[in-house]
Amino acid sequence: MNNDKNNSQIGHLVIIGGHEDREGDKAVLTRFVELAGGKDQKIVVITAASGEPDAMWKVYDDAFADLGVCNREHIHLESRERANDPDIARKIATARGIFMTGGDQRRLLSILGGTAVDAEMHESYRKRGACIAGTSAGASAMSGHMLAAATKEEEQEKGGVKLGAGFGLAQKVIIDQHFSERGRLPRLLTVIAQNPYLLGVGIDENTALVIEAGNTLEVVGSGTVTIVDCRDMISDVAEVGEKDCPEILDVRLHLLPPGSRHTISGERESDRRVPRPIAEFLNNVTKRTT
Repeated sequence: MNNDKNNSQIGHLVIIGGHEDREGDKAVLTRFVELAGGKDQKIVVITAASGEPDAMWKVYDDAFADLGVCNREHIHLESRERANDPDIARKIATARGIFMTGGDQRRLLSILGGTAVDAEMHESYRKRGACIAGTSAGASAMSGHMLAAATKEEEQEKGGVKLGAGFGLAQKVIIDQHFSERGRLPRLLTVIAQNPYLLGVGIDENTALVIEAGNTLEVVGSGTVTIVDCRDMISDVAEVGEKDCPEILDVRLHLLPPGSRHTISGERESDRRVPRPIAEFLNNVTKRTT
């Protein structure tokens, strides 16, 4: 697929840490609607990750109705056969906003991964300028490498967290959600220490990491975004055995509060002021592995 920005219109990603406000000012959902082109545009809500899709749809149907979105549609995909239905794929292709709810990211990928719906999401984001959002499980699934399974007791142990393949809308990152609320920094540190070529991105609840047109990063909502960088770490992770807790030293952490905004312009002098992990994240987010 051609990723040349001159030949395609890169869209936007809204990666949400879960429990975004759906009844008050709806800052995160409002930003999603804006990036999707406004309340007159078509928005689809994919509930494949949820075990209670109808109840989940009711929550977002009400929230988007309150924001003035008239053209909104529920797409529940309970099977891969349905995710490969050409009629369903066309609904994705004609939407300006695609929203994936929470639930189980493994379920989401097992149903959508490699299907016609998956392909149309990539086309819509990379060529049609659509905005794709995911909350909680939907957020974790947006990266190429996805947190797939772990127990609380195993999170800080070598090999305790299992990774799976995500949608690959963002590359070379691992996204974790409900981050501060569930104390997930130790688990993300351990995962990134075992995979130091990746960056860890932890997103708090009611908070979104927004990627605009592949070159601008913004934090929206009430919480923070934490970036974990283990590339220069000192660790015994390669020597300790499975189920042992590794020592991890000299890790770089970046904390982005609400309102943080960084843009890479391609101009050498201005881009020097953008922190390296953010610049690299933005560069990677428009790439797709073959």
